[in-house]
Amino acid sequence: MNLPILTRRAALAALAGATASCNRSQKKTIAVIPKGNAHLFWQSVHAGAVAAAREDNLDVIWNGPAAETDFTGQIKIVESMINRRVDAIALAPIDRKAMVSVVERAAKENVLLIIFDSGIDTDQYVSQIATDNYRAGELGAERMAKILNGAGQVAILAVTPGAASTLAREQGFEDWIKKNAPKIEIVDKQFGMSEVATSLSKAENMLTAHPQMAGMFASNESSAVGASQALRGRQGKVKLVGFDSSPSLIEGLKTGLVDSLVIQDPFKMGYESVKTAAKKIAGQTVEKNRSLPAVLVTSENLDTPEIQAKISPDLKKYLD
Repeated sequence: MNLPILTRRAALAALAGATASCNRSQKKTIAVIPKGNAHLFWQSVHAGAVAAAREDNLDVIWNGPAAETDFTGQIKIVESMINRRVDAIALAPIDRKAMVSVVERAAKENVLLIIFDSGIDTDQYVSQIATDNYRAGELGAERMAKILNGAGQVAILAVTPGAASTLAREQGFEDWIKKNAPKIEIVDKQFGMSEVATSLSKAENMLTAHPQMAGMFASNESSAVGASQALRGRQGKVKLVGFDSSPSLIEGLKTGLVDSLVIQDPFKMGYESVKTAAKKIAGQTVEKNRSLPAVLVTSENLDTPEIQAKISPDLKKYLD
């Protein structure tokens, strides 16, 4: 009489064991949330994230707002990933203050959170991986001082008021100029709001307002593209030191429209963000803050293997 009961118990035990085994074998999921999707920079971050996920047998959910100024939209995406109970979130905060509450919510709910690209005004995260943006701004200033022979009027085409990464670049540029090149005068600074069209308009306004301008520093991809478009027809009269890369900026570098570009390694940033999340999920110790160096690109070093690896990652290999 007990045999059927034991058989049923054995079957239930086997089913429970199979379910547990299935759950253990499920891939861990990491949500990667950029500031936006439009620029080549973010596509390279995406590729790096996918490369790391493939190595560690992880799933990546890639989701960012349409505009790099839409912190409300980014907050909603982060909240949806917390509610979904993903294993970790890698976030590039649009605004260093506005994103604090949702980052701290993730910490309270024990969702591992990696900050990348741009800082945030809280320490309630597992790790931060970003370019040394202040030093990157200094690199741009050093180049500007060299090509202007230490004297002249320059303007800064900035990005957005709340973005920690680009604010640090702009501050690094300004501080270095004031300290080391007193004969260079920063005559204007305007924000392009992470849009090429707005950056173009602001660049044209500054060029009109300051006809003696000798140089312009543009602190991200959209601002650099907008500035380069504004400088067409003025080629050679105003030296442009830009930031990040895109096909049009590289072409401008080759033709002389762009003097130089300070570039990051977005592929590595995405790769290391996912790798760091994977290590933490596995119970390993990770660095709280990790800085990645920026590099100055000119027409002289553009074709070197080191630079080409940073500006031309094989996106098709990872994103197709």
